[in-house]
Amino acid sequence: QVQLVESGGGLVQTGGSLRLSCVSSGRALSRYAMGWFRQAPGKEREFVASISWSGATTYYADSVKGRFTISKDNAKNMVFLQMNSLKPEDTAVYYCAAPARSGTDGGRYRLDYAYWGQGTQVTVSA
Repeated sequence: QVQLVESGGGLVQTGGSLRLSCVSSGRALSRYAMGWFRQAPGKEREFVASISWSGATTYYADSVKGRFTISKDNAKNMVFLQMNSLKPEDTAVYYCAAPARSGTDGGRYRLDYAYWGQGTQVTVSA
């Protein structure tokens, strides 16, 4: 059974930084892509970033490109989301997600992922 646990959320001022972490258990992360999504109050859950199984390919939503960086540490079975230059519109619950199949490049859609963490709250004050 795959389990994902996020951490690192919190309250930060506009322009600040946060680093989210996600621990994956139940299988070796080295064979799997990973993704980050977020959901603001009253809005649909949206894609933020993904990283391929090899770590060589990353994708970002246009709204975070140049400010956020996704990475993974296979030895620790962890994936990270470094968030810089945060804006109030980045306020949301952030979710880590993992696909069912190995060897993929990740994806931008919720249906690309089978496993989800419980989420971590990020609040950016104006």
